Amino acid sequence: MSSIQTKKIQKLLEFWKSSQPLNERLQRNIDQSFMIDFNYNSNHLEGNTLTYGQTKMLLLFGRVEGEGLMRDFEEMKAHNVGLEMMKREALDKIRPLSEIFIRELNRVILAGDFYKLSSDREYKYKIHTGVYKTRPNSVITESGEMFDYASPEETPSMMGDLVKWYNACEKKKTLSVIELATLFHYRYIRIHPFEDGNGRIARLLVNYILLRHGYPMIVIPAADRKNYLDTLNKCDKITGAEPYMGANAKIEQITAFVDYIANYVEKKLVFAEQIITGKIRKIEETGKKQQKIPDNVPVNVPVNVPLSDTEKYILKLISDNTKITYDEIAKEIYMNRKTVQRSIEKLKSSGLLVRIGADKNGYWEISYIQSHDKNRGNKI
Repeated sequence: MSSIQTKKIQKLLEFWKSSQPLNERLQRNIDQSFMIDFNYNSNHLEGNTLTYGQTKMLLLFGRVEGEGLMRDFEEMKAHNVGLEMMKREALDKIRPLSEIFIRELNRVILAGDFYKLSSDREYKYKIHTGVYKTRPNSVITESGEMFDYASPEETPSMMGDLVKWYNACEKKKTLSVIELATLFHYRYIRIHPFEDGNGRIARLLVNYILLRHGYPMIVIPAADRKNYLDTLNKCDKITGAEPYMGANAKIEQITAFVDYIANYVEKKLVFAEQIITGKIRKIEETGKKQQKIPDNVPVNVPVNVPLSDTEKYILKLISDNTKITYDEIAKEIYMNRKTVQRSIEKLKSSGLLVRIGADKNGYWEISYIQSHDKNRGNKI
């Protein structure tokens, strides 16, 4: 973060703070827009399939429209509960950050314990939410190497150290707010304390720190996922591969990530100034192009095989569980068995889906598979 950018952010921040409190209607509109944009993007960074419109309808009116995975609806709604919980905690200036709060935040955004399919798809295992991981959650990088996060045995002490460091650093004010939020995010993500939801927690806690210190909260767009991951990976090479090195990273080792977060803080402050001064009227941070369903279905479909949203969802479900039944698919996408059967027949006739073995003991095979991001260096 250059001295020029630092001065610009400081000037914009002074305008933001001097404009508080905003009039009730404007504040309500800003809060409402941020609620939709942040929940939509943070969940889509993790592969959520709901459209922007579905997210808006669910969070504003509590209505479920169109097709979607049941778990995606549940987690989107739960993530919003977590956002509100985080805001209340951030504005309580007396209470310091605690591990109890972080664990509860994880439990809330994941809507309770659930089962997940193993990477080899041979069995399901239970994800325990609100508690630190009990099994390793390493990933394979794009170069094919194993990248380790903190072990289950190391995690409790590393998280304790992280929270103590944050609270002490906040009091001493040895880092700027942006540096503190960025370094916390980086150290936290290198620990990866939970079995699921780590990226969402990291982004919630960045905004916890920003809001706590009078900054507007930011949205990292799902459309910028590659730059987000690349920047984190760049910092990993500087800090070192050992989890301990990442969990104790120095601010000078993650300057690329500081610049990344600072750019979004600056953009948000400019955006806020334009809204307050009436230069723009549309309070929406997610552009029309970014509101489309992300291409996160792990199927490389030939151009001459158009798929409906229902068929895409079915392929995603099958890619996650090759032994899934018609009834299980119907339950997940809120449709009857006959509709599922018709969609699967189309996928089979198009050559995209093959049934191997008998109905009872067989499994599905998708003809065109790409590598899965979650097993290829996904560090958020």
